[in-house]
Amino acid sequence: MLSTFDPSKLFKNIVMRNALAALFFVSLGTSNLAAQNYQTYTLYMHGFAKFVLWPEDDKKTDFEIVVIGESPLTAELQKMAEKKKVGDRSIKVSKINSIAEFRKGHMLFVPSTLSSQLGEVLSKVGGKSTMVITEQAGLGAKGSDVNFVIKGGKLAFELNQSALAKHKLKASTELTRLAILI
Repeated sequence: MLSTFDPSKLFKNIVMRNALAALFFVSLGTSNLAAQNYQTYTLYMHGFAKFVLWPEDDKKTDFEIVVIGESPLTAELQKMAEKKKVGDRSIKVSKINSIAEFRKGHMLFVPSTLSSQLGEVLSKVGGKSTMVITEQAGLGAKGSDVNFVIKGGKLAFELNQSALAKHKLKASTELTRLAILI
């Protein structure tokens, strides 16, 4: 029995393969974009460490960055900590599973998956000189010190100066010029 050529089946097959290939490359591009953003986060965070005025007592120990929960940022921060310092201080990166475990740190990163816990985070941090850093739209206005956002397709950051003041921190003029001020 001879099969007949059905152009519509061929067309559907080609469209399906191209759609799957496009989906693969889009997801690959998205994951690369996310990875690039986390690499860029580390550059920004290193800059924040240098261009924020910290209380004198906080300058006597290693510079501590704490990440709550699972985030690809932890590995990127650890890579940065191996190569860079804040002044003459080493950078120490640690991960905690919940805000209840937080004791101290110069920076506390809250990934978007835990954004709903910002109120609890801010309560736990209280008046400590800890910079709370988030990555979800609207959290800068809700009290985080720094909030990473995508603006015009590029990574940017919001800076909440009143939140910084509550944590006894002050951003330099250079930093405020780069920020979206809240």
